[in-house]
Amino acid sequence: MEKILDFVKKNKLIKEGEVVGVGVSGGIDSMCLLHFLNAHKEALDIDVVAIHINHGIREESDDEARFVVQKCKEMGVRVYKFSIDAPKIAKEEKLSLETAARDGRYNVFETLVKKDIVDKVALAHHQSDQAETILMHIFRGCGVSGARGMEPIRDKIYIRPMLPVSKEDISDYANMNNIDYVEDSSNKDTSYTRNYLRNVVMKDILKKWPNAIEAINNFAGCVCEDDDYIKSTINTNALMVDKKVVQMPCYYFKGKSAVYSRIVFKALLLIGVNKDIERKHIEMIKELATSLENGKKINLPFDVTVSKEYDFLTFENNYVERAELGKPFKMEDFSVSNFGTIVLKRVKTEKMGEKGALYFDNKKLPKGAKWRYREDGDIFEKFGGGGTKKLKSFLIDKKVPVRLRDFIPVLACGNEVYVIAGVEVSEKVKVDADAPTCVRLTVKK
Repeated sequence: MEKILDFVKKNKLIKEGEVVGVGVSGGIDSMCLLHFLNAHKEALDIDVVAIHINHGIREESDDEARFVVQKCKEMGVRVYKFSIDAPKIAKEEKLSLETAARDGRYNVFETLVKKDIVDKVALAHHQSDQAETILMHIFRGCGVSGARGMEPIRDKIYIRPMLPVSKEDISDYANMNNIDYVEDSSNKDTSYTRNYLRNVVMKDILKKWPNAIEAINNFAGCVCEDDDYIKSTINTNALMVDKKVVQMPCYYFKGKSAVYSRIVFKALLLIGVNKDIERKHIEMIKELATSLENGKKINLPFDVTVSKEYDFLTFENNYVERAELGKPFKMEDFSVSNFGTIVLKRVKTEKMGEKGALYFDNKKLPKGAKWRYREDGDIFEKFGGGGTKKLKSFLIDKKVPVRLRDFIPVLACGNEVYVIAGVEVSEKVKVDADAPTCVRLTVKK
């Protein structure tokens, strides 16, 4: 267990003065991690607290919560206790019980960090957990990123100080320090994926290859070194980033898989996705870039949408449903969710010409014109001549990305569109030279 201190310092897992919250289930791994960090808090110059989450899965969960609270009291460690209803989450969100429990658990951790109650969350994953995780990733069809296994630190929050520690080391530490712990009865339930891998697959592997866990961890270390080197040679300057949207040029896919797959992972990481993306997803993205037509899109895990927009792929996280919009035309500013603020001002016609602004004659608008989103059957008369087109076709001509078209407010009456905010105005509301005033429209993003 003493190797934990060197591992923490080498990987810069903790800064002096930080509050480290240890995820404590009551099992041997988390109880030993809590005990070790608390015993070395002066050396690390940190404060240590415990975080216990009752997932509401087993009858003995309440007893385990009381056990953790009592042991923390004996150690003089402050404990934060929470309860979540994992079975309910699983049913409502249509998730596996494992995933629902994990999501609920991490929601608690993130809340504690956001409220500045803790700076880091320490998790008790060790060598055996790492080996199991790597095998699970491989069986699911991961690429190199999955074969790396769990990182010592993730999202600058979650730390795994015990990754270099074996299960035997942990058992020895518990015996030496008389650490009490509880056995989770669900750990024997092989209907859970990880339990099946641990209790069935790994058990058989270790009979044949006793050093398999160490070998798998060494393999992951080699993968990390090679992966980091290859990444250092790849130029990703062509990626364009805007909050939770990243654009990637399609020409990247003319190169080698070793290159474009890593650029895809970089794009996904930039929008906050760093797991559950497999080789099959990379191939789907490549097909989108090289074979499918403009406007096509695919959906990936974690609500990620990848759209083909001419010569680019656009990766978007948390695609947001548009808010309701049905606003009669008035000379007043208003905000539109996921679009911006529409600013309307009456100006003299002779003052027209501001870059990026649209100008129209509101006196030519029919009674009942209102702001809304586009609808099936909408038409638009092109400014400056060129006839009437379907609004969809006009937006395609203007190269407005598919993902944005449903969020652009239009000023319309019936299916006749007179103004497309931030894009164009119709010939039917153009400002004549003899008009004394007109309306200037600008958009504040």
